[in-house]
Amino acid sequence: MDGCILTVTQLNEYVNTLLLRDPILRNISLTGEISGFKRHSSGHLYMALKDDQSLIKCVMFKQNAAGLGFLPADGMQVTAAGYAAIYSKDGQYQFYIKSMMLRGEGELYRRFLLLKNRLQSKGFFEASHKKPIPFLPRCVGVVTSGTGAAFHDIQNVIRRRFPKMNILLCPAKVQGEGAATEIANAIRTMNRLKEADVLIVGRGGGSMEDLFAFNEEAVAEAIYESQIPVISAVGHETDFTIADFTADVRAPTPSAAAELCVPDYCELLNKITRLSVSLGASARAGMNARREKVRMITGSSSFLLPFHKLQNERQRLDNLSENLSRTTCTALDSKRRELLRLFEKLESIDPKNVLKRGYVLARTAQGAVIDKVEALSRGDELQLLFNDGSADVLVKDTRRTYQ
Repeated sequence: MDGCILTVTQLNEYVNTLLLRDPILRNISLTGEISGFKRHSSGHLYMALKDDQSLIKCVMFKQNAAGLGFLPADGMQVTAAGYAAIYSKDGQYQFYIKSMMLRGEGELYRRFLLLKNRLQSKGFFEASHKKPIPFLPRCVGVVTSGTGAAFHDIQNVIRRRFPKMNILLCPAKVQGEGAATEIANAIRTMNRLKEADVLIVGRGGGSMEDLFAFNEEAVAEAIYESQIPVISAVGHETDFTIADFTADVRAPTPSAAAELCVPDYCELLNKITRLSVSLGASARAGMNARREKVRMITGSSSFLLPFHKLQNERQRLDNLSENLSRTTCTALDSKRRELLRLFEKLESIDPKNVLKRGYVLARTAQGAVIDKVEALSRGDELQLLFNDGSADVLVKDTRRTYQ
């Protein structure tokens, strides 16, 4: 037998040394598609990078994975920097990743981190600045595309949970040139109108480039300055933007934002019913306790004392009965008024009651509410909602009233 005789371990270690000493292989960047991604309980990331013809297994240790600005997933196109080596235990040739970024989005991600750090230093993300979301808003404002799926999803969820809730859309571009300015202007318009009690600002999912309008400083400033609580709903659950960090609440999707905005109408009515039943039971228990006290007083030995003391006890008994009646009636009246206020509040936000008084609600063909004549042009198609139905109309001319 010719040649050097090595153990398997020696061979693996020798080849590994060659790889680690190679000036090219010890510091290279690979581009490819992630496949078979897995996050181990230890925090290490395991995956493969592949192209049209080949595949290589990869490892990213916990300390390096902590610096990632995104959650890797199968199908992502990435550029990974690291070195090639052999895992001696099983002779597996693999690539050890030190850093990784999405392909074509490196510059966008760099801009994202720079702005995030600058706004964080200015206090834009402080918890003390966050405003609470109202439990039962009169109107939900939405800033998104008027034709996108996000607004459709938001409407469906709100109509399912609280059918009588008012929804006000301020449409804006959500990607491309000028989108950030339109989103910021729409948020400020909602604040000037003072109709909505909470704002949903967002869009459906997309690439980092698609979502980048929500990583612009103009949008962050508008959200930070908003007097109306803002729920961000940008993309999917794994997407994070500057708008998410600045908003008062971050929702993983537009549908989830709608869930956060309004309570379930049926659950709310059930809660009111349970409170009413509890109030009645409490009042009856109080009455029974006081009757028992009266019974004990009337059966006590004091009734056997001389006549003048008996008269005093009778007067005291009268006072107790009067106080009992007055206290019980006051408590019942207070609770009835509280229940009445709740029902009146529910009725007050029903737009049908407004229509019954002779008002008309005007909407565009896309469903956006029209509140100013300056939003209309000759030839626009509108839908007018009346108390008993609707009518489709065509704008012949517009006239503004100056005050």
